[in-house]
Amino acid sequence: MKGRTDVIVGVQWGDEGKGRVVDALAGKSGVVVRYQGGANAGHTVVVEDEKYVFHLLPSGILYPGKVCVIGNGVVIDPETLFEELDDLRDRGKTLAKLIVSHGAHIVMPYHKQLDKLAEGARSEGRKIGTTGRGIGPCYSDKFGRVGIRAEDLVNPEILKEKLLINIELKNKILTKIYGAEPLDLESTYETALEWGKRIKPFLGDAFIEIHKALDSGKNVLFEGAQGTLLDVDHGTYPFVTSSSPCSGGACTGAGIGPGRIDRVIGVTKAYCTRVGEGPFPTEDKGSLGELLRTRGGEFGATTGRPRRCGWNDLVAVDYAVKINGIDGLALTKLDVLSGFEKIQVCTAYDIEGTIQKDFPSSCAKLAKAVPVFEELPGWKEDISKCRRFEDLPSAAQDYVRFIEERVSTPVILIGVGQGREDTILRGI
Repeated sequence: MKGRTDVIVGVQWGDEGKGRVVDALAGKSGVVVRYQGGANAGHTVVVEDEKYVFHLLPSGILYPGKVCVIGNGVVIDPETLFEELDDLRDRGKTLAKLIVSHGAHIVMPYHKQLDKLAEGARSEGRKIGTTGRGIGPCYSDKFGRVGIRAEDLVNPEILKEKLLINIELKNKILTKIYGAEPLDLESTYETALEWGKRIKPFLGDAFIEIHKALDSGKNVLFEGAQGTLLDVDHGTYPFVTSSSPCSGGACTGAGIGPGRIDRVIGVTKAYCTRVGEGPFPTEDKGSLGELLRTRGGEFGATTGRPRRCGWNDLVAVDYAVKINGIDGLALTKLDVLSGFEKIQVCTAYDIEGTIQKDFPSSCAKLAKAVPVFEELPGWKEDISKCRRFEDLPSAAQDYVRFIEERVSTPVILIGVGQGREDTILRGI
């Protein structure tokens, strides 16, 4: 009997609470796989009132006896990876077994430098909102076929050969375009060799590990970073990430066929947020946005930047449901909406006088979209102790049902607080 596969994807602009959903479901899985993105992601998990933020480690790392895999689709900043591992061990945590794919690409120091210089050179209004973590330049090298892979860190001759090519090219860009100081080959090489010594015990074949687990009847949970609307192909380009957070990214980023995916779970907040630049139809720049930001603790786990906030956008959620083939939704931070007398939900856009219920593929068109809201009754009760759907106030139940009806997808998990236990499961 083969194991079950679940893919966890964000259906907004990231920060939906995927980490806490993965953590809640990881107990039923033998393997948890991170399949794309890099240290620009920040997945927050709260266990027994203790907070953890994972930028690279899969969110199932706190389950001893499980296996966590960093797939070939991830770009790894070794310094961040080692810092996370050291922090957990300093806190006395027993961790899951970690396997890092040989084929995962490495974020080098020059990637971070180029990322920051490129963003700094963009004029106002043209900035992407990058975290400066070197993610885009690393993926560029990957597809330019000059990238450094994890396996190269433990092969000194190959590493030296690849660095010679990269340093020569990067120094031309740094000195002639940005007027920056050139990179030193030897110090970069020595740093990478030290990384190799530390990462070597974790290196393995992610593909083999995943399929071995499935063939032995274990469940595998695939964890995406960022969200659908930041997908390089299907997001609000160019204000996107450099990888594919959509469910299809799990196939290429982990090495599993699309027919082998049993279920796709989309994660959405009960309201909407975005970090960085780009269109955001339901954004509220006034007191509502500030209230949501304060109540929800909406500050980036990676950068600390305040998130832009607004009401939920079901046009975008419906789009993500279709793009990913989502079977069920996980609705997080429902507790943040407690206390609102009325709740607004975007169900259509007014674009230059035309009402549109479909999410536009044109970013320029989306930038002109004015949200069309429907108003629902709010609730005042504290719902953080609710553990069954029936325990929720009737208005909160109606809000969940409204979402289900409008996007034709069941809500199978509801988050009513930060902790692992603050969860309502519905048929999951």
